[in-house]
Amino acid sequence: MLRSMKMAALAAGLIIAVASVARAEDPATADDTARFLAGLAPSEGSPLTPLTRDPAWQHHARFLDGAFAQLEQRQLARVRAWADTNLAAPKPTMFYFFSGPDFVYADAFYGKASTYVMAALEPPGSMPDITRLPRGSIDSALGNIEHSLGTILNFSFFITKHMKVDLHVGQISGTLPLLFVFMERSGKSIRQVTPVTLDEEGQVHAGSEAARPNAPRGVRILFSGKDGGEKTLYYFSTDLSNSGVKSSGFLKFCAGLAPGNSLLKSASYLLHSGSFTTTRDFLLANSATIIQDDSGIPLADYNSRKWRFFPFGRYAGPISEFPGRYQQSYAELFRRAQPIDFGIGYRWRTYESNVLLAVRLGPDEPPPADATASTDAPPPPRPHPRRPKPPPPEPRRGFFWFR
Repeated sequence: MLRSMKMAALAAGLIIAVASVARAEDPATADDTARFLAGLAPSEGSPLTPLTRDPAWQHHARFLDGAFAQLEQRQLARVRAWADTNLAAPKPTMFYFFSGPDFVYADAFYGKASTYVMAALEPPGSMPDITRLPRGSIDSALGNIEHSLGTILNFSFFITKHMKVDLHVGQISGTLPLLFVFMERSGKSIRQVTPVTLDEEGQVHAGSEAARPNAPRGVRILFSGKDGGEKTLYYFSTDLSNSGVKSSGFLKFCAGLAPGNSLLKSASYLLHSGSFTTTRDFLLANSATIIQDDSGIPLADYNSRKWRFFPFGRYAGPISEFPGRYQQSYAELFRRAQPIDFGIGYRWRTYESNVLLAVRLGPDEPPPADATASTDAPPPPRPHPRRPKPPPPEPRRGFFWFR
């Protein structure tokens, strides 16, 4: 009897040991990986849970807790309130070109979208298996994420020159880790992550190994919000210039999801250039609404008989990094602007920021009475308060494209 009991105990111990090893070797889910990178506790029983006892991860979690709490109070809650007030019937699709990994503002402005299409030059990277990384590299990667998020948490935009360095350093690289952080900190749950490419006809293919050399490479993320409804995010690394989109298939892919709502923010005035007219014309033809700052589509390129304009904030002109981009028509339009209580774009301070909501008129709607600068917005109840002009923003000088 005693021998039988010992044998049973030994067998039970072996089963527990084997189960523990198997659990340790199981890869973490995409959602647990995203939560870990976002400084949020993984699900119970996740192989990443032991790593959350590391002081470096706990410091990372506290840093992001504080940073996103401030961002929510100062920016995101106000952006969502503005969108709820001013966007009557958003489309299911949201386009955000020149976005980098900035999901947080895409969600704040167009939180009711079910399909998000984001595109920029930065590579998507791949989902890391954190359990297989050396411990020292995890600590370094968490610090790199914090550094990469610095400018958007403080100024509302990424600096492309910095991202070219930040997103290629270490074993956790690309835009995907930052997308994970923004999505989890926006209350999303990630269900599936799939690498994808586009062919010349805009068709989506899983994987990227067999893709042609210049094909847009990206990632498709299936996720859900607090209501549990399934949504999709596409992020593509692609060249949006005329030569880049000529045969990439990217705009054909987007056309299959149009019409959509579009966001243009801190877009380096690229759409003011003759080198980006194809992308500009696509957005004008396939957007039901466009939310932009003055770095987006020039006001002169809108057909004022097809669009109604609602200006918010103050147009102070471009910052010194972008000389020659001042728009007199923008200045005239914004004389009748309503105030806003948040800041976006390169003029990131609230009392210097401008937001233009352009709404495409339906086929049966008459053009605005004043088609050159139309707005139904009443004048603000009082002029913007005069304040001493502060010093210019902190981002480094001497580079071309920063977002």
